[in-house]
Amino acid sequence: MLEAFFLPAAPGERFCLAHAPAREPRGAIVYVHPFAEEMHKSRRMAALQARLLAARGWLVLQLDLLGCGDSPGDFGEARWDTWSRDVRAGLAWARARTAGPLALWGLRLGATLACELAEDTALGVERLVLWQPVTSGEQFLAQFLRLRLAAEMLDGGAATSASGELRAQLAQGRALEIAGYDLHPHLAAALERVQLAALRPAARRIDWIEVAADAAAAVRPGSRRVVELWRAQGLDVRAASVAGEAFWSTIEISECPALLDATEMALA
Repeated sequence: MLEAFFLPAAPGERFCLAHAPAREPRGAIVYVHPFAEEMHKSRRMAALQARLLAARGWLVLQLDLLGCGDSPGDFGEARWDTWSRDVRAGLAWARARTAGPLALWGLRLGATLACELAEDTALGVERLVLWQPVTSGEQFLAQFLRLRLAAEMLDGGAATSASGELRAQLAQGRALEIAGYDLHPHLAAALERVQLAALRPAARRIDWIEVAADAAAAVRPGSRRVVELWRAQGLDVRAASVAGEAFWSTIEISECPALLDATEMALA
């Protein structure tokens, strides 16, 4: 059963889709979507996975964060701590509807946010499913800023600003328009501070799944360093790579069936 509703949040409310199983849920999964345009590119994959997990008995909540998707607000109003509170509200909604285990499932920067939230043992997150997590917020921000430089080159044949100049504008408290999204300096500053290696999620099990052109490929070197560090700290991390396209960044909407299968198996 699919239910669309608005979840009370601070400020305002957030648009949600809840995928409920036909029987009493075995547990609940809250999906944390990726950043900016990656969210829209990955909507189909998120919907497909949510339906499959609901068929397996999970209650799945898809939550649009502040300023994203169908939730109220503009992207320029988004802050990292507000998004964190949004996911906490989603977890509270899920906990009120099942006595089973709680899981966070995130894609890209959403996976990074999920890991940060899972450090809070009071939330009771037992499982983490991470799709292609961003290991360094600083590197992610640099890549996002390059979209602005690339657009300038397409418009005028050469970039009218450099990455350092864009960072200087953010440091001066000025928002930047990048690929149709207004990036607030407070959000940019929060992104720069996020490093997965500095986090220690309290989840009982972590499934880290990446997409590569070759199914035999190992997870990325940066990912492997975090996985090995977490394992050395006693965390149960299962890392795997599946074959497919980077659907969150392809021009046309695409699917990755192997990722759906791997996630189903992880949560079976």
